[in-house]
Amino acid sequence: MDLALDILSWICLVTGSIFAIIGGIGLLRLPDVFARMHGGGITDTLGAGLILIGLMFQAGLSLITVKLLMVLLFLLVTSPTATHAVARSALSHGVRPRVAGEEDGPSSL
Repeated sequence: MDLALDILSWICLVTGSIFAIIGGIGLLRLPDVFARMHGGGITDTLGAGLILIGLMFQAGLSLITVKLLMVLLFLLVTSPTATHAVARSALSHGVRPRVAGEEDGPSSL
């Protein structure tokens, strides 16, 4: 049983790390603010969530698992909320999403 938990834990940890790295690459490579927020927000929540779940498997049933679960719940609420707030702020300051077929190039930072 311990071997199965270790394997499941490492699968979650490695997969979460891969999602976090892909999100970082997306922040550098995507063309405008809104695409960067989408790429970063999705992979941030999923990557950090999988890493925390992997750490929960490593900790077993203990107080550490409860604390990690509380951090995960906090992350699941705050990360999408923060991404939404940044998108609303960008829209209110005049940054427009890039639309396919536009000739002007990126209209963001």
